[in-house]
Amino acid sequence: MTTTAPAARRVPEAIHKRRWAILTVLLFSLLVVVLDNSILNVAMKTIATPAPTGIGATQSQLEWAINSYTLVFAGLLFTAGLLGDRLGRKKTLLFGMVVFGAGSLLCSMATSPAELIGYRAAMGFGGAFVLPATLAIIMNVFERDEQPKAIGIWSGAVGLAIAIGPIAGGLLLAHFWWGSVFLVNVPIVAAALVGMVWLVPDSRDPSPGKLDLLGVALSVVGLVALVYGIIKGGQVADFAVPQSWVPIVVGIAVLAGFVVYQLRSRNPVLDMGWFRNKQFSGAVVAIGLTFFALMGVTFFGVFYLQSVRGYSPLQAGLLLLPLAVAQLVVSPRARFAVDRFGVKATCVSGMLMIAAAFVGFLLLGRGTGIWVLEIVAFFQGAGMALVMPPATVTIMSSLPREKAGSGSAVNNTFRQVGGSLGVAILGALLSTTYRSGIQDKLGVLPAPLRTPAGESVEGTLGIVEKIGPRAAALVDPAKDAFVHAMHVTALAASGVALIGAVVALSFLPGKPPAESAAATSAETSAEPVATETAVEDTAG
Repeated sequence: MTTTAPAARRVPEAIHKRRWAILTVLLFSLLVVVLDNSILNVAMKTIATPAPTGIGATQSQLEWAINSYTLVFAGLLFTAGLLGDRLGRKKTLLFGMVVFGAGSLLCSMATSPAELIGYRAAMGFGGAFVLPATLAIIMNVFERDEQPKAIGIWSGAVGLAIAIGPIAGGLLLAHFWWGSVFLVNVPIVAAALVGMVWLVPDSRDPSPGKLDLLGVALSVVGLVALVYGIIKGGQVADFAVPQSWVPIVVGIAVLAGFVVYQLRSRNPVLDMGWFRNKQFSGAVVAIGLTFFALMGVTFFGVFYLQSVRGYSPLQAGLLLLPLAVAQLVVSPRARFAVDRFGVKATCVSGMLMIAAAFVGFLLLGRGTGIWVLEIVAFFQGAGMALVMPPATVTIMSSLPREKAGSGSAVNNTFRQVGGSLGVAILGALLSTTYRSGIQDKLGVLPAPLRTPAGESVEGTLGIVEKIGPRAAALVDPAKDAFVHAMHVTALAASGVALIGAVVALSFLPGKPPAESAAATSAETSAEPVATETAVEDTAG
């Protein structure tokens, strides 16, 4: 009679015992980085107010306070993940948190828009080192069978942070000055740093090879140029202007050169062979498309609630909570759907739910019961929760554990670029549709005010408030034009989600036969520990 030897544990026993405490600490670092951007959106109006209430930032300066962070963050994500694999993920995580916390403190004390923009760029620099490290460390402190659950919790925390940001921002602004939305990060960062030093082990690639500096430079230049062009196109709602298409073309050309160079390099910073794995490529694209849709709906959802329905920032944040609650509840449980139906069926179902939720936005008008939005938001959050964890697990499990930092960086880079595209493209569609709907009603305004009034519903209502009763007749047409523009944009986002469903159906793995799954599990368990990434218990 043959007996099966117990599977060798890849993770040292001391680390395995505190894995859930490690995850809790990592979630704090994740929450503070993701939460920051959604909090900032609520504070924009206050920051634009002249001193002493705000710092008198113009619309363009406000946009760059957000975009300076995005530009640096997206440009360095891949490089930060690569450095984590080489130098140690705990080291890069601690470095990123310190820089992020220092940038937050400086932002809270900024006295001019230029200072705020520069300090926000510093926060983006720190954040780029935090996000890839959290997922890479999770892959190295959890055994294979628990990784889906841990990643589900990680994904749910991302959705929660995006949704509770406006609530936290509204509460802070109701009681404190605008800088409090940044200062609140500092004690959280300090507490997280203590937990990281005490609990989190270090891990790195034991054989990283020679660092290809040219490859790193090409990846940074290409990503920065691409994201910059996307941002500029979204700002002016026109991707045909040279300020937009030139950097986009340059970015694509440099990234294409990066791919060619990596294929020929002896020590590539990104193994292009990963993308030959259709499951890896399909999961990466699915995540990018999901965030394209998410950031787009967040963009127009806030304007609908505040500008059309008249809710305060805090109320608007509370009304979007079902989106977060659904992700928080469903994300950790998505693995059960994967176990029963497979990754493909789970992700396709999630994408179809997201597409249906966007169609549900067509039910929303100026007087629709707000419970309709609550149902639509919950449905959309549940759909996202069925896509993100299984797709992330597919990406990370496709790669050797010693490359977890680079794999996490690829995952986060596609997510960031997808989100930036969502805000820019769907925002441009929203602006263009709104402008065409309100243009013929602007004749009641003086000629110099017509262009700024036609840019957005906020612009129209702001000018109406400034001029007074003479322009009051514009309020109803402005709100009607925005609702129509929101419907058009929601349909476009639904189409993107349907493309994501097709990608998932075509490339993600189906449910393996029971015998095959058991064999694969046995083979994975039998892999020698020596092939794994070097994990050092440096905690304490």
